[in-house]
Amino acid sequence: MIEAAMVWNEPNNTSHWDFGVDPGWRIFAEMARAAGDAIHAEAPGVQRVLGGISPIDARFIAHMKGLGVLDSMDVVAVHGFPLDWNLWSIEDWPQRLAAVQAVTELPVWVTEVGISTFAGDAVQAEGLTRTAEVLRGRADRVHWYSLFDLPGQWEATTRHKQREGSSYFRHFHMGLVREDGTPKPAMDVFARHADELGICQWFHYEDHRLDDAVRWLKKLGVKKLRTGLSWSDDDRPSSLAWFDRQMRALEEFDVTVTFCFTPEHRGMVPHYTSPPKDIGEFVDFCARMVRRYGR
Repeated sequence: MIEAAMVWNEPNNTSHWDFGVDPGWRIFAEMARAAGDAIHAEAPGVQRVLGGISPIDARFIAHMKGLGVLDSMDVVAVHGFPLDWNLWSIEDWPQRLAAVQAVTELPVWVTEVGISTFAGDAVQAEGLTRTAEVLRGRADRVHWYSLFDLPGQWEATTRHKQREGSSYFRHFHMGLVREDGTPKPAMDVFARHADELGICQWFHYEDHRLDDAVRWLKKLGVKKLRTGLSWSDDDRPSSLAWFDRQMRALEEFDVTVTFCFTPEHRGMVPHYTSPPKDIGEFVDFCARMVRRYGR
């Protein structure tokens, strides 16, 4: 069911890891090494992926290598959004990947690349076409972000909402399918590239969109899916029932599952971005999930 397990999501992004508590990422490095080793012990066939970085920063990967993290990983991953949040163009993808590939011998996957329809549907459709062309043959895995728009009544996973201004609202328009269930023009473009692109789609706890997502993914012919199992949900009364339902629904796909986000009461500070007070608790979560759902 799980073919790859990603340790955290965007660890070099302040929306996902608290640098103030861990300024040199040494706590993160210790946690990632231990999680990678635990995943391998439980399921040697599952590939271990260092959480997709955003921004793409080869210096961060080199730092992780120096701290021994890459010895416990099989893949490193990057995320890029050149038309929404990054100050570079789609045409810069080759040099961005090359910079990371120059500091590691591990395969480099693109586990999130996407374009919002915040500025218009045509921007996403044209951008998807060019992104597929530019990335073809340059990464072993590419996941388009995402299948669904984020529902307007939810909140985007960012700790900087007050500072982001209009950029915050781009989070809600990244999907190929609108909140009302209608496809955008880029859906037809993606369908032409479904044999080479996977999808990244996050599911919230007891997400009402799960069954619709499976129907769309099958219709599109998607084989490779990236999603997440959130440690912050682990203490909910029915967490295991939800995890079982989610993974059972996705069992036909080659799944890269991301383990991330700290339960507030387990963090060094009470926030999902916080390093845990006890890294062993996160490591145990990774081990339990791979033991239950790994191939």
